[in-house]
Amino acid sequence: MFESAELGRRVSKEAFEKQEAKLRSALLDAQYDLLKQRKFPVVVLIAGVDGAGKGETVNLLNEWMDPRHIETLAFGLPTDVEREMPPMWRFWMNLPPRGRIGILFGHWYTAPILLRAYGDIGDRELDGHLSEITRFEKMLVDEGTLLLKFWFHLSKKDQKKRLKKLASDKDTAWRVTRTDWKHFKLYDKFRNISERSLRETSQPFAPWTIVEGLDHHYCSLTVGRTLLDALRRRIKAPEPATTSLPVLPAVASPRGKRVIDTVDLTQKVSDKGYEKQLEKLQGRLNLMLRDPDYRRLSAVLVFEGCDAAGKGGTIRRVTQALDARQYRIVPIAAPSDEERAHPYLWRFWRKLGRRGTFTIFDRSWYGRVLVERVEGFCRPEDWQRAYTEINDFEEQLTRNRIVVIKFWLQISKDEQLRRFKEREATEFKRFKITEEDWRNREKWDAYQDAVNDMVERTSTEIAPWHLVSSQDKRYGRLQVLRVVTETLERALKKAARGRE
Repeated sequence: MFESAELGRRVSKEAFEKQEAKLRSALLDAQYDLLKQRKFPVVVLIAGVDGAGKGETVNLLNEWMDPRHIETLAFGLPTDVEREMPPMWRFWMNLPPRGRIGILFGHWYTAPILLRAYGDIGDRELDGHLSEITRFEKMLVDEGTLLLKFWFHLSKKDQKKRLKKLASDKDTAWRVTRTDWKHFKLYDKFRNISERSLRETSQPFAPWTIVEGLDHHYCSLTVGRTLLDALRRRIKAPEPATTSLPVLPAVASPRGKRVIDTVDLTQKVSDKGYEKQLEKLQGRLNLMLRDPDYRRLSAVLVFEGCDAAGKGGTIRRVTQALDARQYRIVPIAAPSDEERAHPYLWRFWRKLGRRGTFTIFDRSWYGRVLVERVEGFCRPEDWQRAYTEINDFEEQLTRNRIVVIKFWLQISKDEQLRRFKEREATEFKRFKITEEDWRNREKWDAYQDAVNDMVERTSTEIAPWHLVSSQDKRYGRLQVLRVVTETLERALKKAARGRE
């Protein structure tokens, strides 16, 4: 794969200077067109051999274009906060919005390649990381991102010569570190692993561009032209046509029978039994969160449900058992302009809590396959691919010792109507009922179908859905508390075994 980047290509100083003025002017025009339209963000990944001119080329791109609208980031070792989060969290936090360019060093390819080179993981684990990266990049591109990936290459002979030259000059010696020489000793191993990584992740939607790094002029022109061509094509491209496919059931089921229909809405609890069980369950939950092992975990609670199903009241019964410093409630409404300028899941990644905390989402990322699907707020292909993207997201959370607990609160259509009317008639509850609630009610069947598809496609062994009857609010609250305490008890036992 790298043979074509070892041909010794060079560009003379005179030829470079002749082409540079025209190229930088065109890049600046394209950048301003991007900023004016704000149709898509640009992510540029910079990777490759140490000493191959990555930094010099990026510095030149910032010189050629307006650096006020470029975010150049170099990711080193993770900070304390980043260590507590899933590995992809810090990259999500730094994705550029529409209209801007982000240039990333030390990105999501760095850790898997280094881990494999140092023998900390095997080929199977590397392939797993690469598969996740491919799905992540496909999601970015599907969400509108222009993703460009550049790999700067030098032969072993040329890298040694380059490192020696830099190290021998007092003005450039600082650029060569012990790590650079350590990596050079593993050159052949790094080359094989890098070839494998590029081969597995160079996809039509995000191909790698291999840049011969022998000559700085050649490098700069190659990267600059590639970026310019990609920007021009994308800016001129028409909006993509919809390509929706029929939604087939994830699981074969008898005609007319849905998972959501299996919820037993007759469950009730007496006043006396409710108060007694509520206090007991809240006490169990409070004691668990004082357990020292909980400092190694965190919890994400997701509450979805029919309008007027009692999500707010149920959440309050959970938080009554918590220390106010320990939890955060995240109410999800229509996305802001800033949130719409990023990939769909961005606004949820940035709300995750640190270890030892409780994050409660009052509605969540499932809005894409519920309200956005039913109301037509996104393209059909967007919500159709969201099931896989959501499963990937939740898998990353659970791998990082975040306990994901998801609830759907179900009531009957008749009970919803009764509660709507009660809210309209009660002065202090009138704020809870809006015209939108009544409009949503007219699409009851469409929402129930969407809920059924959501459960069938995203109820996994690591993050199952819990379908709870909230026909009797008290029963629903107790059931939610039981699930939370039992799930966390299992997680704490597992954490304790890992500590031993």
